[in-house]
Amino acid sequence: MNVEVYTLNAFAKGECGGNPAGVVLEGGLSLCAAEMQLIAKELGFSETAFMEKSLFADYKIRYFTPASEVDLCGHATIAAFGLMHSLGLAKEGTSYKIETKAGILDVDISSGLVYLSQALPQFLERISCEEIAPSLGMDAEDLETGLPIQIVSTGLRDILIPIRSRKLLNEVQPNFDAITAISEKYDVVGYHLFTMDTPDDAVAECRNFAPLYDIPEESATGTSNGALLSYLYQHGQLSLREVELVMFRQGYSMNCPSEIKVGLRLSESGEINQVRVGGAVAGIERRHITI
Repeated sequence: MNVEVYTLNAFAKGECGGNPAGVVLEGGLSLCAAEMQLIAKELGFSETAFMEKSLFADYKIRYFTPASEVDLCGHATIAAFGLMHSLGLAKEGTSYKIETKAGILDVDISSGLVYLSQALPQFLERISCEEIAPSLGMDAEDLETGLPIQIVSTGLRDILIPIRSRKLLNEVQPNFDAITAISEKYDVVGYHLFTMDTPDDAVAECRNFAPLYDIPEESATGTSNGALLSYLYQHGQLSLREVELVMFRQGYSMNCPSEIKVGLRLSESGEINQVRVGGAVAGIERRHITI
């Protein structure tokens, strides 16, 4: 079987950077999970999105890493709808509903950027600095920032880890075996490190490690950054007015600069009632894979 696959970068900064994803559009092929897994492994990107028909939404999307299926992937969703917009298959100003294993979610396109609405945040277990620090080649006191190391989910569980400075963030030496073991212990996708020590108007600079899913480091992570903005608001780091739309930096340690736009919509009482993550796409290419 010959399968048409598009590749492109989501959350790209200009024409460079971003996070590469594969996208297979719904085109009459009825791929089984094993075939999707083969395609994702052949592409080798952190995630590949497969568009399908849905009985409950405008589209159904399944997401595969090179190793396994995951419930949701922000950057692959941005890639899929950015691709469809470029092909005239998705319109600016139109809201779409997608069926995912993380639930029914909203996607819209505004000013050339694709936005994904994520699940409402869940603030879960806290983990000690002493447990996390060795897996990053750091001392426990390097992680003492006044903010907790905490599992947060807006569709996928991640361990959010505050770092005091960009210098320390860039000096991290991840022990992937240890990160994998801790990820398995807490049933999370991986680690999302961040520092609010940034050189520009970004709120935070981030690094993301998910070796449990064969992703040593990822250059832009939509779901993790949706969780991060929710966490920063929850812990009083940003005011009501500061969370409408912010920018996070990621991928600079990989020479893949990425910009992730994230916004919260709040109720009158200040409760989070929507999490949106958006970005641009670039570098669209088409190829064929035989399975």
